[in-house]
Amino acid sequence: MRHFLPSDQVTIYHNPACGTSRNVLGLIRNAGITPHVVEYLKTPPSRAELVDLIARMGCTARDVLRRKGTPHDTLGLDDPTLAEEALIAAMLAHPILINRPIVATPLGVRLCRPSETVLDILPTPQRGAFAKEDGAPVVDARGKRVIKEG
Repeated sequence: MRHFLPSDQVTIYHNPACGTSRNVLGLIRNAGITPHVVEYLKTPPSRAELVDLIARMGCTARDVLRRKGTPHDTLGLDDPTLAEEALIAAMLAHPILINRPIVATPLGVRLCRPSETVLDILPTPQRGAFAKEDGAPVVDARGKRVIKEG
């Protein structure tokens, strides 16, 4: 299958209005990476790109379908009989239905929810401490992932 991104490039399908997406972008940059940022609401992926991303994530279109703040319910997308192609068509017609952020790196493609998920696919380590916008620590001063207690 054709991959649409250079193998050495990190790309984030980003919504700047989304806190999780901003946190993921911050973690990418904290690793010293200048990613290719695709504001997918302004520049949606093509059908082929979306299908490729879903395949590389090893999931289904339903797995990346966003409900909150979208026309999901109005469009009846909960219907379990809807085929994969119908869900992809809905996401292409209404890009807000694509959950975010999706990050593609040389190590894989992931829907990065929660934002710490991106740490599993970044090709370079974190360069220092990082906290989410809400103040929750993600990476310590040594660049190591903070393990949550609980």
